[in-house]
Amino acid sequence: MATEIKHHQVETNGITMHVAEAGTGFPVVMIHGWPELWYSWRHQLPALAEAGYRAIAPDMRGYGQTDFTPDPRDYRTANICADIAGLLDALGEEKCVIAGHDWGGFHIWQFALRYPERTAAIIGLNTPYGGPPAPIPTSQALHTAFGEGDRGYYMLYFQKPGQAEAELEADVRGNLAKAFHSYERAQDLWTFATVGGDGSGVMMRIAPGTSFLTDEELDVYAAAFERTGFTGGLNWYRAMDYSWEDTRALENHRIDGIPVLMITAENDLILRPEGAEGMKQWIGDLRIEMVRNCSHWTQQERPEEVNRLMLEFLGGLEL
Repeated sequence: MATEIKHHQVETNGITMHVAEAGTGFPVVMIHGWPELWYSWRHQLPALAEAGYRAIAPDMRGYGQTDFTPDPRDYRTANICADIAGLLDALGEEKCVIAGHDWGGFHIWQFALRYPERTAAIIGLNTPYGGPPAPIPTSQALHTAFGEGDRGYYMLYFQKPGQAEAELEADVRGNLAKAFHSYERAQDLWTFATVGGDGSGVMMRIAPGTSFLTDEELDVYAAAFERTGFTGGLNWYRAMDYSWEDTRALENHRIDGIPVLMITAENDLILRPEGAEGMKQWIGDLRIEMVRNCSHWTQQERPEEVNRLMLEFLGGLEL
């Protein structure tokens, strides 16, 4: 019999959050990225539940069935981490293993720094931990790397309210299909990142083609973003300089005493595997694994491999 995934709402940090969960046991909380949903962890929820864990995957602030708040400052990392802490409170859990992918992968490192007593272990996918923040704001660093203006790099293109929304919402399903391509079309991710290579738009120069998602899976994403639009998710990017301020305010940037598994993807051309090497100087207990023939959407494109790595890591912990 298939494992049941239960859905409910909780109150956390001033918002109502939608949560999907399965199983009982020690909690494993999984934080998605952009443009995703709790559904990004649909393969991990039953695998973890069947192995004896309480698997928990929320729609994060601004996504899916969780509340949207319009102010980008609400999406700064201190506030996102408070959302996660409040989720644990609402579920009656003191500690968890926390996993994250993409933007979720950024915020899990910050959660561990802010709430080490609530972090039993960390599983990062694709997004490496970089230690102390850069000396200049993130937007300024990106302008230095990719040129002034907003058409050189996607994170800058996303800053102007309404600009990316107009492009992405003109064809929600078609643009999501362009995003969720397999490793065989990994170059599309760099075309996206460089705003078409000519400033035309993140999806304009990506040819339509087959997504690794089934039509039914793509329908789930399309229905959600057709209902909500993209502003909630884009606000995570619009908060990046506020998050830089939050990281600067921390006194300690090392993660010690917490076991960490970092999973990289061989063909992710934005969050490249070599970026994880620098983590060794900031994390005391670190294991790095690479998933071959995989682009950015690691836990969805290679779920069996990710599940195996997660369960092996969890099985070696004293929880």
